[in-house]
Amino acid sequence: MKPPNQMTPPNPSSSQELSGTLTRIDGRGYKAYKELRGAWALPSSTLQVDHVQGDPFAAPSRVRVLLPPATTGLPKDLCRPGPRAVGIGCLLARRFGQVAGALPEPRGSGRSGQIRIEAQGQEVIRNTAVQVGPEGEVEARFRLGLPARGRRILGHQAEELLLATLPDLVEASLVARAFDEGELEIHALTNEDAEALRSQLAPRNLVGFVADGARLPRRSGVDDRPMEGGGVVPFESPSELRLTLPTPNAGPISGMGIPRGVTLIVGGGYHGKSTLLRALERGVYNHRPGDGRERVVADPDAVKIRAEDGRPVHSVNISPFIGTLPTGDDTRRFTTANASGSTSQAAAIMEALESGARTLLMDEDTSATNFMIRDRRMQLLVPGDREPITPFIDRVRELHDALGISSILVLGGSGDYLDVADTVIAMTGFHPSDVTREAQEVAHDHPTGRVAERPLPLEAAMEGRPPRRPVPGSLDPSRGRRGVSLKVRGEDGFRFGTDDVDLTGVEQLVSWAQTRAVAEALVLARHRFMGEGQSVSRLLDKVLNALDEEGLDLLGHGHDGDLTLFRRHELAAALNRLPTLEVD
Repeated sequence: MKPPNQMTPPNPSSSQELSGTLTRIDGRGYKAYKELRGAWALPSSTLQVDHVQGDPFAAPSRVRVLLPPATTGLPKDLCRPGPRAVGIGCLLARRFGQVAGALPEPRGSGRSGQIRIEAQGQEVIRNTAVQVGPEGEVEARFRLGLPARGRRILGHQAEELLLATLPDLVEASLVARAFDEGELEIHALTNEDAEALRSQLAPRNLVGFVADGARLPRRSGVDDRPMEGGGVVPFESPSELRLTLPTPNAGPISGMGIPRGVTLIVGGGYHGKSTLLRALERGVYNHRPGDGRERVVADPDAVKIRAEDGRPVHSVNISPFIGTLPTGDDTRRFTTANASGSTSQAAAIMEALESGARTLLMDEDTSATNFMIRDRRMQLLVPGDREPITPFIDRVRELHDALGISSILVLGGSGDYLDVADTVIAMTGFHPSDVTREAQEVAHDHPTGRVAERPLPLEAAMEGRPPRRPVPGSLDPSRGRRGVSLKVRGEDGFRFGTDDVDLTGVEQLVSWAQTRAVAEALVLARHRFMGEGQSVSRLLDKVLNALDEEGLDLLGHGHDGDLTLFRRHELAAALNRLPTLEVD
């Protein structure tokens, strides 16, 4: 991806001029703050005010601080473009957010005095909050609430905020001397090592790697930080699956390699099956040092699949899994505003293949049971000519053998899958073991009598359907007089124009900033690329290539600090869940 733009604005006004301006507008109406737009020289940095909020109750003003290399003191070797610079930038953003969050509670109306940055959580992903240049220059982008009482400017408080509090905050978070010895280095090098580990998966025919010593459990379902305490079991690879991968900084790393093919993760309840899958699901991203998963990596094109009752589906060929329906709906062009569990899961798989997924991740706890399996007894009770669903068990082998698509499945109650598995990993008290041979023996010694149900071979069911082409007019981000109206409500959805896009089931979106970038990318796709009648796959290529060449500043207002890079799969998921989408 193109490195960030870091350019100190020419001829910034002096801090004395800033002080004079704030004294002059003290007590005036809030809109007089618009005189602050532009560049101002602060001690050791430059303040750039890009947008001034309309009143103290609106979203805080968008500002940046720009620091030259002589001020930051960041070692050039750690600022090398790529994973090192991203690792440093995420560390600086987190520290900025921590220091800002510890400031005294601001006083005044609305958002007066607030300083907020969109810092990364546990993941380390390229973003626009803090960007580090190759010489060690730094640009931090954040929101700042300009002080007011009612709607009258508090000029002296603003002077304290901009000329004292902000420089102190910069000094405590954006320069090398603010960090302990070795802290910057470990964040840069750990991120680089994670990239190196992931790059070795495909050449070794692996879909995932979990390092020995990794700590996978999280504190809770809503707290992604690592669980702490003596009860946490460090990961230890089974000897049969252990391998050692080289890294440029930490040297050789041993751990469990998960081969391509069909992999089952089995075991009793609460023994760590879903925890392992969740770590692999998030292994498409790097993680900060100390997270416990910083050496857990997965196929970058691994996609989590689940059932999503009630989601819209737009002209998707789900016929490889769903045949003739009693309603007469054409499953080669299946469309519904309210999908069932089985049809939504079938659609999610076909959409993932369309966006380029190479590995499918599934947990039986979040899957439709009738989509995953139909056992022998049910086959006898309900004959195949009365059941339109081809269960996943009868396609998972074909997906790999015919299309090269691997699957990792968490199972606790569907023993029929032992017949189609290449690798079986059992979790017992968070300890993994390779039970592939035992699983094969069980399958051989205890046949279920189940009969495979495949009306057509997979490739035959998929062929003949032309690529889906979104209709440009069906993506309308306008609302009233506003040409673009977006409102992101969190990582699990946003409003696009007048329509709500529900992303609750898209589990690999990890932050509000990533979801916002996806929403902005849909706007980019609509205005820049959709007039050419692009297929979904080609449209994804166009958007991701544009971001790679021009950077994340292509999205939003151009200098936003709350955008995080996403994968093509999450962009496709948002497009596919847009209620108004129409497809030729």
